[in-house]
Amino acid sequence: METVVARLLHSPKLFFYYQELRDAVEQEQERRKQFYATMTEQEKIEFINGEIVRQSPVKFEHDFVSGKLYILLHTYVTYHELGYVGHEKMLVSLTRNDYEPDVCYWRKATADAFEKGQMHFPAPDFVAEVLSPSTAETDRDTKFNDYAAHGVQEYWIIDPTQEFVEQYVLRGEQYELVQKTDSGILRSPVVEGFRIPAAALFKQPEYLRMLREITGS
Repeated sequence: METVVARLLHSPKLFFYYQELRDAVEQEQERRKQFYATMTEQEKIEFINGEIVRQSPVKFEHDFVSGKLYILLHTYVTYHELGYVGHEKMLVSLTRNDYEPDVCYWRKATADAFEKGQMHFPAPDFVAEVLSPSTAETDRDTKFNDYAAHGVQEYWIIDPTQEFVEQYVLRGEQYELVQKTDSGILRSPVVEGFRIPAAALFKQPEYLRMLREITGS
């Protein structure tokens, strides 16, 4: 980014570029206002780089995985009063884009400020996105970089077909891959004490074992 800005600052066309960028940003903000005015609770919809993106219904394996992670994480966070966990319909509004992550978590200090009727939420501390053919590129590129830029401390990318999890942790301004696993233990540095085997997201017996462990039943 610094290199691009430096080149622009040394260009005699700087003012023309500025005008073009200003006009583009203003038009995008108008589209964003329209997005806010027309979106409904019935659809999963995001605003990404100036475009309204409507998501198609998910496949069974996608719902299976995101549901399992949500229940395990929500149960753990609730039991330990660590904050709030959202699932699919929480609109995360960042500087330019609006996303509805598959699973996300805010620490208690942030979550305690949420109010009834609130529809826009700040960058979470933890996000998990479950890949699908239509979203994989966005999850690995646009969201990957946007979440990092806005301080999302931990990011999981989950492939429900190949059954593996990529766990990333923010180091400075960039994500570092901690592990890519289908059977290892996922230990979250953000959700204090939360640890599950990756298999719990894909295998029902392992999921039930972890649920019993978390609830102590």
